[in-house]
Amino acid sequence: MFASGDLVDVDPRALSSTIEFLTAMITPALLISATGSLVLSTSTRLGRVVDRVRDLEKRLSELITVDDKASIPLYESRVDTVVALLDKVTSRARILQKAMGAFYYGLGFFVLTSVSIALVGVFPVVAVYRWLPIPIGIVGILYLAWGSVLMLRETRMATATVNAEMDFTWALAEAVAPKEIIGKYTYNVHGRRRFRSKASGALAGEDAPPES
Repeated sequence: MFASGDLVDVDPRALSSTIEFLTAMITPALLISATGSLVLSTSTRLGRVVDRVRDLEKRLSELITVDDKASIPLYESRVDTVVALLDKVTSRARILQKAMGAFYYGLGFFVLTSVSIALVGVFPVVAVYRWLPIPIGIVGILYLAWGSVLMLRETRMATATVNAEMDFTWALAEAVAPKEIIGKYTYNVHGRRRFRSKASGALAGEDAPPES
């Protein structure tokens, strides 16, 4: 039986050491959770890019095998755009694969960091290697940073892909749409923005009160 004084008489230094040990164990767990979220989002983006590659491949096959190519507006531009988009999304898929690999490596090193902290805290024999979790954690952080850089690069390529497809869609609209409709809109020379000019001006003229 324990005396009541034994439950109260706790060594503050031992308690402080235990709290420090638990804090050190929790820090890698937070990094593991964050890295897992990045792996999940990267996997989702990779799945969408793969579906996009398959869709573009199907569109390209339909364009190549069509008999009456002259009946398709902007046929050569259409094929060139699809091939360019296919090249971009293929590069995006490869970048996402590299980013996912970097995140998985970082996840593994963070788990190894937590394990090494536990080993150093539990077994006095390896206490001399208490510095070991630090370089292991740094390697995991470096992998996490590299994966983030790859994701930033993939995001920029995704924006360029969307802009290229919108530019072709606008060029196709200019080629096939009636002039009285397409003339209501102004197209930015950089191919990045489209905004209404004549139509909005006409509406503003209709809404404005007549001058006396």
